[in-house]
Amino acid sequence: MNKNTQEIRVRFAPSPTGHLHIGGVRTALFNYLYARQANGVFCLRIEDTDKERSTEANTKEIISALNWLGLSPDETPVIQSQHAKAHLQAAEQLLENDKAYRCFCSKEELEADKTQSEAEKRPYRYSGRCSDLSQEEIDAKMNAGIPYTVRFRVPQGITRFKDLVYKDIAVNNAEIDDFIIIRSDGSPVYQLSVVVDDANMSISHVIRGEDHLSNTTKQILLYLALGKKVPRFGHLPLILASDGKRLSKRHGASSVDEFKEMGFLPEGLLNGLALLGWGDNVTKPIFSLDELIRRFDLNKVNKKAAIFDLEKLGWINGQHLSRMDAKDIWPFVKPLWEKQGWISESFSDDRAIIYIALLKSRIRLLQEFISFGAYLFKDPESYDPIALKKHLKDRADLEANIKALIDSFSVCEIFDVENTEKCLRKTAETLDIKAAALIHPLRIAITGFGVSPGVFEICEILGKETVLRRLNTLVNSKF
Repeated sequence: MNKNTQEIRVRFAPSPTGHLHIGGVRTALFNYLYARQANGVFCLRIEDTDKERSTEANTKEIISALNWLGLSPDETPVIQSQHAKAHLQAAEQLLENDKAYRCFCSKEELEADKTQSEAEKRPYRYSGRCSDLSQEEIDAKMNAGIPYTVRFRVPQGITRFKDLVYKDIAVNNAEIDDFIIIRSDGSPVYQLSVVVDDANMSISHVIRGEDHLSNTTKQILLYLALGKKVPRFGHLPLILASDGKRLSKRHGASSVDEFKEMGFLPEGLLNGLALLGWGDNVTKPIFSLDELIRRFDLNKVNKKAAIFDLEKLGWINGQHLSRMDAKDIWPFVKPLWEKQGWISESFSDDRAIIYIALLKSRIRLLQEFISFGAYLFKDPESYDPIALKKHLKDRADLEANIKALIDSFSVCEIFDVENTEKCLRKTAETLDIKAAALIHPLRIAITGFGVSPGVFEICEILGKETVLRRLNTLVNSKF
């Protein structure tokens, strides 16, 4: 891509009114990738102007989540509320240049206008009754203490811009009301604050969700009125649930903390989100963050809403786990096993790496190291009923076969992968049965599952005493 790397400055600008949603993570990721490709700067701005719902706890959570994902900003985060003075100064500049005006319309007057519009079945537009007040009228109303808002004076004409995703866009300014930029309580609104902040932060590209597309024309007009350079805009497709509705908590996990709790790796979550709207048709869907930086192309982001698929995301996460070294997975798994009370300070890292290397190829989520790894620490509390029905049909023959295997294992001096397999196959040959007729019951006995990693590898890890005990438990159970 032909980009002037000296000019690329992007930002992610979440509101701290709740948890960091995965839609926001996808936006942050695309900004991060775009900046990294150009050796540019990735900025974070916390838009906390919603005083009632914004919290310091949410701000900390957003920053913590971005750090965990590996998307830390390159500069100190900007807190929007700390720059309210600059927003108000911009409004004063617009008033002085007659590009904004004070509106003294009461709520009752505005509601009456809306009611009349509905009765006449036409779209509501602000009447503009305050747009041409004389200075004497303005002074009189202000001296009388009549509350007012400040409205931007929308110029005539057509506003055109080339969106990085939606391409050529043209909006007739006549379709836009003279919108409010300062509320009656004296606080700036989003449209003004975001323009002033982006200009002061020298943001070159605004990459954000498609739901902001309707704001862009108003913001471009404000840039021009303030004499500021207009950034390039790129709007990303929405993320929808499988039912075609906007992804929300009712569809399951939606925040970074929830996905982290489910057992997703940062790399797996980012990889899955990168494919939403961009990598739908890539032949190789598994990417590290470095590979995403090399491969990502904002010009190939499509306009079609992306469908979120939790199953696919889990599969992608599993692919990352299977490709990671066991020693790199261990820090994620250690607190999970500690919480279960399975390991203590004497449990060595070397043993942990052996366990993880055994399990990781069949694991999709980190939490599954608990459910699928429990048999490495304790005897199975139950057996997979489907596996029992499939592999343990004839009880009389099975008991005889398993007891023969127990006898064979009992005299196996070196209880490793090679020798346990030899013992089992020799027993099967003596009994004139297939080896599988012993392998499946053995697997069920020592793991509780019908599917597992290599059963002889598990035998070596567990040791002879544990394997014999579990085989005897299966024989004596009412399976």
